[in-house]
Amino acid sequence: MSDREVFEMQKKIDKGILLAQERMLERSRLFHSTVVVAREGRVVEVRPEELLATRQ
Repeated sequence: MSDREVFEMQKKIDKGILLAQERMLERSRLFHSTVVVAREGRVVEVRPEELLATRQ
């Protein structure tokens, strides 16, 4: 693969990951559940609204 093809594929992968994260946060919000994330070296539970607010 050329460098250009690798770059384009990486852009598509990144876009897909962001879409999956958005869908996961929206689903968690709808079902009133928490999301487990690593923050400052610790594993914590946060509300999806908190993460959605930081993304916008």
